[in-house]
Amino acid sequence: MQPSNSINRRAFLKLSSFTGAALTIGFYFPALAAEDASIVTAATANNLGIALNAFITIDKTGKVSLVNHRAEMGQGAFQAVPQMIAEELEVSLDQVSIVFGPGHQSKYGGSQITGGSSTVRGAYKHLLRTGATAREMLIEAAAKKWGVPKEECYAKNGEVIHRTSNKKLGYGELVEEAAKLTPPKQVTLKARKDYTIIGKPLPRQDTPAKVYGKAEFGLDKKLPGMLYAVVERSPHFLGKVKSYDDSAVKNMPGVKHVIKVQMPVFNTVREGIAIIADNTWAAMQARKALKVEWDITGFEHLDTAALFNRMKEDLKKPGLSQRTGGNFEATFAKASKKVEAIYETPYEAHACMEPLNCVADVKDNTCEIWGPIQGPDWIQRDLADRLKMPIDNITVHMTFLGGGFGRKAFTDYTTEAALISKEIKAPVQVVWTREDDLTQGPFRPGAMYECKAGLNNGRIAAFQTKMAAQNMGHQNPGADKSSFNDSTTEGLPEPYFNSIDHYSFSDVPTESTIPVMWWRSVYSSTNAFAYESFIDELALAAEKDPIDFRRVHLRDERHLAILDKLEEITGWKTKGKNSGWGLALTECFKSIVGEAVKVSKQADGKLKIDRIVAVMDCGWYVNPDIIKAQVEGSIVMALGAATIHATNFADGKAVETNFHQYRMPRINDVPDIEIYIMENEEKPGGVGEPGLPPFAPALCNAIYDLTGKRIRKLPFNMNEV
Repeated sequence: MQPSNSINRRAFLKLSSFTGAALTIGFYFPALAAEDASIVTAATANNLGIALNAFITIDKTGKVSLVNHRAEMGQGAFQAVPQMIAEELEVSLDQVSIVFGPGHQSKYGGSQITGGSSTVRGAYKHLLRTGATAREMLIEAAAKKWGVPKEECYAKNGEVIHRTSNKKLGYGELVEEAAKLTPPKQVTLKARKDYTIIGKPLPRQDTPAKVYGKAEFGLDKKLPGMLYAVVERSPHFLGKVKSYDDSAVKNMPGVKHVIKVQMPVFNTVREGIAIIADNTWAAMQARKALKVEWDITGFEHLDTAALFNRMKEDLKKPGLSQRTGGNFEATFAKASKKVEAIYETPYEAHACMEPLNCVADVKDNTCEIWGPIQGPDWIQRDLADRLKMPIDNITVHMTFLGGGFGRKAFTDYTTEAALISKEIKAPVQVVWTREDDLTQGPFRPGAMYECKAGLNNGRIAAFQTKMAAQNMGHQNPGADKSSFNDSTTEGLPEPYFNSIDHYSFSDVPTESTIPVMWWRSVYSSTNAFAYESFIDELALAAEKDPIDFRRVHLRDERHLAILDKLEEITGWKTKGKNSGWGLALTECFKSIVGEAVKVSKQADGKLKIDRIVAVMDCGWYVNPDIIKAQVEGSIVMALGAATIHATNFADGKAVETNFHQYRMPRINDVPDIEIYIMENEEKPGGVGEPGLPPFAPALCNAIYDLTGKRIRKLPFNMNEV
């Protein structure tokens, strides 16, 4: 039923929660992205439904519930996971309910972390086998009821059918007996040509719930007796509470508690004063009246200029080598042409539309968490350690996320909420304001790249890059700071290592008090700007067309197919002189993406992006509409980071506090985006992140093609080029 045109905003935003119950057959998935799995226990039943395995529950009316064990932050796991299971289970998605699986260290196998674009590529065979195993158990149960060979039966649309007699039994009539059977060790999976659900642009199951206001996000969660908290945290990342005066706060309406709280951030602790009240508004108003004196001594107060000057000096130091081949120095010295350039990319906030929040209810020996969480099993393990509780006593529930981009995989905000709940002995929702979210970090690290290459006979003979940037891994307790950054080559297509005989990739870890962490596509988001911009500079020095130059070095069928597709779609070889075209091709999380951008000058002389073309090769895939949505979102995010926003620092504090300073791309900033998906038989790659890295270099290469101006520093203002 469609809502009437007179629906008001309050009614639109009213929410109801998903509920579901399941009995469990445990699955063991040896590791993220591994391919072998085994079913290890039996099913039991209750009055709500009978579970055939950890992901599938069927009640006696035939209603099927499928578990999505990964976070849903817009990237499509809530659709893709059930779509894979349903294909082999032989049910349509309009016959099922989808529920989030809580954090569990073993029930769903491997890690539940939603990151690294791993949901499909990490577990697709497991999920297909999960559906197929349940299907075979249902078929076997029907065959036994009819007293016929199992081979004479098949499943379709939630029923088992006997081929000879055309007798039918619904899954609800079979599930009780099926659950008593020993799951088969081997099942036959469908050929791709036989898919009826996978590979189809089926409408997302979470869209109606979000449109009608029924989807439960973290801020929507309510518990009986729940209180609400905001936290005044030090604006300096290592600041400590020296003293605080809450005399003007304690008697304000609704205020219940004022307590000091600590939040772990990698190998440091961030301190703050929590205001707990009976509603969020009261807590926020009281926070304004709180007086805190911070101890901000004993650590650096860096600003943006000082940070990048440090990186520039770091580039003069020997790098920690990640990957080398041949002899770069000797070959570079003898090259007929030498090219050198330095590229710079900024710090960025995650800037999710939904700021951080978390509901925690800690009792004597149990803890429950609800919220926008990317890694429920990580949170479960972290809280078990910090609260000194058995891990089975920690329950972590996922809600929908209003964006995540890596930030909501961290454990700081959930720990903070749990510690507050434990202290006040009541359930509490900790709410971060937009200002908290944008200024407290962790951030994407800024970076500088020194690139050098030698050319002989129009080919790359020697290639070297050195990256100066904070190493995320060096922040962890006990980290080996002499270790290289193992993501230095992230984003660079692998065939380059086969076509270039002499290369060197290294990094110099820049030291800073600013906390940094994963951001959409991680280091690929900065690496690719340097590498693919530099490849274009080398093509120019070699006097080669940028596509032809890449063809010489990317001697691989999949990469060449993308270049051919881009050339065909863009009309590359017939482009005129009144516009500029640029392209970039990157490899990220086992997917390859090529993007081309067309720019022109308007009547007032300002630059305009006319066209964006993206070609995605992610191998085997589930839903083309999800792919297109994720590539579009990645490009919009990349556009913002390249031309609109960055996080800056002054006196050791983040400058940008809200969207009036950290501006998001608007609809008029984004032209039409054309997306093409390559069809092949390759294993699946990631989808949520690989579309981001190629955009910035493709745009800057297009601007050079039109204007002759080379952009080596991001962000830049399109109106000032």
